[in-house]
Amino acid sequence: MLTKRIVPCLDIRNGKLVKGVNFKGISDVGDPVEAAAYYNTQGADELVFYDITAAVEGRGLFTDQLSRVASQVTVPLTVGGGIHSLGDMERVLACGAHKVSINSGAIRNPKLIEEAAKQYGSSHVVLSMDVKKVEGEYRVFGAGGRMDTGLNALEWARQGQEQGAGELVVNSIDADGVQKGFDLELLRAIRKVCSLPIVASGGAGSMEHFLELFQKTEVEAGLAASVFHFRRVSIPPLKAYLSEHGVPVQTTAASQ
Repeated sequence: MLTKRIVPCLDIRNGKLVKGVNFKGISDVGDPVEAAAYYNTQGADELVFYDITAAVEGRGLFTDQLSRVASQVTVPLTVGGGIHSLGDMERVLACGAHKVSINSGAIRNPKLIEEAAKQYGSSHVVLSMDVKKVEGEYRVFGAGGRMDTGLNALEWARQGQEQGAGELVVNSIDADGVQKGFDLELLRAIRKVCSLPIVASGGAGSMEHFLELFQKTEVEAGLAASVFHFRRVSIPPLKAYLSEHGVPVQTTAASQ
């Protein structure tokens, strides 16, 4: 069985590490470069860097900050925010990203996933989806979770796979920052229509929530922000806890 991945997320706004609840009430929580260095030593399997206002502000991702973060990590780094073209992808890959996360750019231009996969290979292309349940249907939201696109999330996941994405990040807006557990219903629904590796995002508040995620869904990774930033859960004891309960994880010097 493949090992499950633990992925801290760095949400960046105006050069600061930030976090909110349900994609709202965003507040500063620290320095992203320091946080990246910390997680790199703690046994994180990957790190995600999101410039959360790039798409809304209609600008490119701040590559100077990305370069500083990339210099601090040896684990794979996924980067997203303001990715609307192959040129944008080229820029972030040149700054040290291993994978590029496409969200609003794919909503505007669905062919971007296919073009990116052909240019760089599917392993470098991640489709990130911000999902909220609306009138009983899972919908894809754009513009940093502000705009209901009307797209059905299950159909969008299937389409992303067909277009050549190599991985899927499923961000539950309903669960984001609430710390009451991952949106298992959403994740199971996505898994039924998509065979890509899934990174679950939104809702982690305890080690038990990660265990529940891996025991009750077939996702490959759990992504979290607040629970790690505020040290409610640290990665070494989390991996030890998961391992004790039969979940395969990659152990490192920091997590043993």
